[in-house]
Amino acid sequence: MKKTAFRLSLCLVALAISHSTAQDQPEFIRLKSDYTYRMLDHTTEINRKQQALLEEREQGNIKTGNLYLGFDINAIANMQDTNTEAKFGYLMRHPTQNNQGGKSSSELVVHDVKLQLTGAIVTWATAYAEILYNPEQNFGQGTIVSKERNELTVRRAYVLFGDKTVTPFYASLGKMATPFGLTDTVSPFTNSTTWHAFGGLAYGGILGYDAHGLNLSVMGIQGGAQFRSANSGDNTPDDVANYTINGSYEFDFTEHTSLRLGGGYVDGSAYCQGFPVTHFDGCDGFKNPAWNVNSLLKAGRLTVLAEFADTTKDWPGTHNPTPPLNEFEASGVSSLTVGAKYLLPVASLNRDLGVSVEFSDFEAGAEGSPWERQEQLVFGLEMMVTPNLKFFAEYIRTEGYAPLNFISGPDPFDPTENPGTTHSVADAESEIYLIGVRAAM
Repeated sequence: MKKTAFRLSLCLVALAISHSTAQDQPEFIRLKSDYTYRMLDHTTEINRKQQALLEEREQGNIKTGNLYLGFDINAIANMQDTNTEAKFGYLMRHPTQNNQGGKSSSELVVHDVKLQLTGAIVTWATAYAEILYNPEQNFGQGTIVSKERNELTVRRAYVLFGDKTVTPFYASLGKMATPFGLTDTVSPFTNSTTWHAFGGLAYGGILGYDAHGLNLSVMGIQGGAQFRSANSGDNTPDDVANYTINGSYEFDFTEHTSLRLGGGYVDGSAYCQGFPVTHFDGCDGFKNPAWNVNSLLKAGRLTVLAEFADTTKDWPGTHNPTPPLNEFEASGVSSLTVGAKYLLPVASLNRDLGVSVEFSDFEAGAEGSPWERQEQLVFGLEMMVTPNLKFFAEYIRTEGYAPLNFISGPDPFDPTENPGTTHSVADAESEIYLIGVRAAM
């Protein structure tokens, strides 16, 4: 699969370059940078890309019979400091202890590269695929230069059925983000903790409705542990055994003022495993649902969002049965995000400067436990130089260090292999100073 995706990417890039110029594009392959920027934006419309694609087709930006090809890159530089040896809590890079030691770290890296392919087959059917290179957040073994963390993966791939000029109903089938909540961020680069905790990615199918401000969607999800934040409790993904229900309504008060209110439910969240917790393991039949409420206000130059998600049951794996950590009972998992962004006009540059602040958290342990919570505060600045080129800067502060893998123990880096240990640290704090550029074509 990975070799096939890589070869396909190279062939399409070569074909586009050899047959396309700014003055004379071929009839078949098209480059549309603003569309690519929107579809590959990891900060907005995260679980609503199908709706975005249908809107682009309705507006005539994606024309039937063409293949649209584009790529997106995030390059960053940062400095990180922590008060606890090798406990860096910044979630845009993981796992940290394989890559960061001591109490300070710095980077000059490519965070991620994405390639999108959109095939407008007929007016009512569109094929979409997204290929991802992300050594900073890849779960492969080793460091960020290890082979296992430097491979291409097919991040999303689905066929979308729908034509908004004919019907408000749509459907998609394949690998896609699960429609649960909002999970967006107002920060220019750093995803919210709510996305990290509840932003799903899974095989499945979606049925949806989108018209007159109302959006409703239901997704049937393949069982077992999926790629992100969905687990039906089964040890084998041999049935469609999970689902989400999501909805929102947008009130348009004026031409430039709107309020979106939404909520969602997932029948099987990721938080069902017993002790010790390891990524993608089964849950021996235990299922832990979760619910979400969210809002998004846009008023001229101001954007404000708020979101809360919570499991309906305790996560069994948050109880370590081994002394001295057995005093902490199992806990449910919740996450809160609140943030605001204002576009400040800069007359001398004839552009807007986006100024944002966002707080988000992840709570997963009993009060006083080392894995009780992890919080994130982000101050951001961003400027769009063109519709497909953005420069940004962020200051990030994290409090608490509670990685999901072995969250309640044992500490995988403890040479004694004592089950009564954990690598989570409630008092760990990190500061990150980051600048970067995002470009799409």
